[in-house]
Amino acid sequence: MNTITISKKKIKEEGGIVILPLEEYRKLSEQAVPAYYLQGKAAKRFDRMIGVGLKEYRAGRSKIIKSLADLD
Repeated sequence: MNTITISKKKIKEEGGIVILPLEEYRKLSEQAVPAYYLQGKAAKRFDRMIGVGLKEYRAGRSKIIKSLADLD
């Protein structure tokens, strides 16, 4: 068995430490951000929306905003 040394200073800086088995970590990370897969009409509609947005972006018809309040 190997020994792991972690400085107390580092633990305090980071706010703690968690040690998990790899399998449990994978399960938690999969559940953290759900994946959505569109199919059928919804997928085609979304693809069209993205295509239109990319065309507008390339044509310079988009603007960068810092807040939703900046929208006209």
